[in-house]
Amino acid sequence: MRVSKNVKLDENFPARKALLQWARQFQEVVWFDSNGYNDRYSNYEAVLAVDAFTAIQTDASEAFDKLKEYQETTADWIFGYLSYDLKNDVEDLSSNNYDGLNFPELFFFQPKKIIFLKAGEMELHYLPMVDDELEEDLENILQKRDFQEEFSGDVKDVKMQPRISKLEYLQKVEEMLAHIQRGDIYEANFCQEFYAEDAEIDPFEKFVALNNISSPPFATFLRNYDQYLLSASPERYLQKKGNRLISQPIKGTARRVLSNPEKDSELARNLENDPKERSENVMIVDLVRNDLSKTAKKGSVEVAELCKVYSFPQVHQMVSTIKATLEAGIPPVEVLRTTFPMGSMTGAPKISAMEIIEELEETKRGLYSGAVGYFDPSGDFDLNVVIRSILYNSTSKYISFSVGGAITARSVPENEYEECLLKAAALRQVLEEN
Repeated sequence: MRVSKNVKLDENFPARKALLQWARQFQEVVWFDSNGYNDRYSNYEAVLAVDAFTAIQTDASEAFDKLKEYQETTADWIFGYLSYDLKNDVEDLSSNNYDGLNFPELFFFQPKKIIFLKAGEMELHYLPMVDDELEEDLENILQKRDFQEEFSGDVKDVKMQPRISKLEYLQKVEEMLAHIQRGDIYEANFCQEFYAEDAEIDPFEKFVALNNISSPPFATFLRNYDQYLLSASPERYLQKKGNRLISQPIKGTARRVLSNPEKDSELARNLENDPKERSENVMIVDLVRNDLSKTAKKGSVEVAELCKVYSFPQVHQMVSTIKATLEAGIPPVEVLRTTFPMGSMTGAPKISAMEIIEELEETKRGLYSGAVGYFDPSGDFDLNVVIRSILYNSTSKYISFSVGGAITARSVPENEYEECLLKAAALRQVLEEN
């Protein structure tokens, strides 16, 4: 049982900045921030988990079995990630592309200290072994008014470069279109990597900058010693609350023109009515429905919202919401095993799409297009999709982000490339400006 305390916060207290500043001292950190989005399915405005009491990290071999044992044995809050390459545990697949990051393929930890922000209050939940530190920690947090940059390295310009040229990208999209024309797949998510070598950044400072630009509903900062994720994800992969399952895939993107509200509204309407974007979204909705049906009560899978356009600071996105009721007796991790990787980052049919993705992409996806989230003590969980994200290994000084989109029969390679650049814009801005 955790020791807990609720603290009412002064409305002028910069809780998010103070908590991130305080978290710098820990080797294991997860920070989730909903950025004020009034999501009917969310439980908290923000969550900070630090300092591992126990942890699991492994490659893809039997990864879901190991996670199931860890989650059930711990029976506590655990935070962490599933990398895209856990597909190799679910299906007879492999990942042989270049990996400059070398993150574990699965990582979860049981934090000694968890802090929730909700409705003007801060809830502290500490394991008994550290409950004597609660009051001192609280005092330290409340004193941290400003976010200070504490990066000690030489500040060098970070110049991100593409793993493949524009010409190569266009040729690969043509190859994917040929697969579609042959009937191998209907749709596949195709991604490309941008990277920098011998690069040093302050991950905390860069995360704050990225979050200020994008303000997404599933923002995530994760640290596992020298490995960092800075994510501005707008997408929920899967949530379990009791016997209710919720998945919210995104397919369909349009730029915003905030300086011209009329034009901006027109772009949102055009996205909502675009036949190509809607067909992309509907195909993934069908895939998610099929995945959820593997663990859901018969007849309980339903589409609650189809092709709804939501507006974020940088882009308009088309989001669908699929609900299901979990069949009694099915372990929480089994729901992830039977739906992973998420449909929006693979394609249809799913296995064929993943095989073609592996063949055409040049980089191992790793944590990109995987999922980050948490389990609570009852086995409920909530996980996002790792997109719009910067990955950083501070030991090897390697920085990476990937962007992509769904390729369908109606795709125009040049347009797909432009969509990649649109999705990359905020990430480049954060990394390339000191």
